[in-house]
Order: sequence, then structure tokens, then C-alpha cells
Amino acid sequence: MVRKFLLYLLFFGLFFVYSCTQGKYSATNKVYKKQIKAYSKLLLEYPVKDSAGLPYAADWVGTTNLSMRRANYVIIHHTAQNSCEQTLKTFTLPRTQVSAHYVICKDGTVYHMLNDLLRAHHAGVSKWGNTTDLNSSSIGIELDNNGFEPFAEAQMNSLITLLGRLKEAYNIPTSNFIGHGDIAPTRKIDPNWRFPWKTLAEKGFGYWYDDPANVELPANFNYLQALRIVGFDMKDTTAAIKGFKRHWLQDTTKGLNTEQLKVLYQLSKKYQ
Repeated sequence: MVRKFLLYLLFFGLFFVYSCTQGKYSATNKVYKKQIKAYSKLLLEYPVKDSAGLPYAADWVGTTNLSMRRANYVIIHHTAQNSCEQTLKTFTLPRTQVSAHYVICKDGTVYHMLNDLLRAHHAGVSKWGNTTDLNSSSIGIELDNNGFEPFAEAQMNSLITLLGRLKEAYNIPTSNFIGHGDIAPTRKIDPNWRFPWKTLAEKGFGYWYDDPANVELPANFNYLQALRIVGFDMKDTTAAIKGFKRHWLQDTTKGLNTEQLKVLYQLSKKYQ
């Protein structure tokens, strides 16, 4: 009887813990499901005639050739907060108007907060190459990191596994794994200079450079054009240089020396 009682106690204890864990965000999960349901109803409707005054045909004809929009970029962020719990709360408060598809905690736990095919609010005002609405063409991944600490091994392992799945699922080009500080260098630095971009590049997520010692810099090398080729917005050249150095050189100083120009020259060739 004692053994049976203990088993019951253990069962109900685990059930209680599970219920609390699942129920903590039950209210916001309901809001999520309600919004998805509303969008689903909208998709089921045939295109509604607007008030533009166009001579619409009397009969609606829907095409049979369509698919869901898929991401072409992955944008990596650090949360700039002190815990996963804090970030989850931020992303479940309507007034913040910010979100991401994934949040990865220091221990490697992954929260998939939004369907990959839906638009998250993570990139903000940004530009990469000719793309100006990164929210509509990217998947946002937030790493639990306050911006002043190394990235945990378990966290990086989960990130690399996730990136592999996303790259294969959506055929995302190697060049299109970038950081928030790359697409918005005037206002963002994440995932900051401590992030191991070289490790990611070795796995096929982003480009890296070869030994610059063996590179001969052309006499007519235009470093501003090279930054543009890589993808940076050149409205603020100082910010673009800082963004390049932060990502590929883990350097937060100003200016470009000869060795750094060689690195940029190599990268511009890979991004052409």
C-alpha cells in the first residue's frame, strides 16, 4: 500500500509540474491560436473586391498554382535580456510588438514561438542587399544572451542543428545567414562581436575568408563597393564598416587597415 501510495504521489506530482509548465502561457497561447484562426478564415475567402474602382470580372477564378511564402534569410539576434523567461514574457506582451520565430536558451532549450511561414516582428527597419523588408523574407532566431557574455556550448549546438534544418527545408543560400547588426548596423550590434560566426561558416551557414597573408590587394580596390557587394546598406558608411568588422573580425575599433581590407576583398569575391 505504501508503495502504491508513493507511486500515486509521484504521478500526481509530475502531473502538477507538467500542468504548471504547460499552463504558464496558456492565456497567450489562446491569443496565438485565435489570431491563427482569423488568418485561416481570411485565406479561405476568395480575393475580396476592393474599392479601387477596377472593372473586376463577374466570376472569380482562383489559380491552382500556389504555395506558402518561404523564408530566404535567417537573422540571428541576441536577446539583450537576462533570461529566457524574460524574453518569453517580452514576446507574449502585445504592447511590445516584437517577436521571433525561435528563442534558444543557454541550456539549449528551443522555443518555437511562431510558424516558420508566418511573419515575425524581429528585424525592424533594415536592409541587406536590395532587400528592405527583412521581416517578410526571413526567420528570426533569438539567443538568450545579454550582449556581454560568451554564447553557451549547448545553445550553439541547438542553433547549429536548427540552422541545418532550416537551410534544408527552405533551401536558404549559404550567404543568407546573417545577424541583426548586419542588416541594421546604425542601431543594432547583435549578436555582438563574441558570436562565433566562423564556426557557423564552417558548417555552411554564412561565408568566411581565407588567410589574408596570401592575398594581393588590387591597387584600385574600392572598399565601399566591396561592402555593398557583401550586402551592407551604404547610407552610413561608418556603420557599415563597424558592422563588417564586428561580424568577420570580432573587432569593435574604427577604421580599416591593410590586412582588414584584404579580408573584405576576399569576402566581396565570395558574395558576388
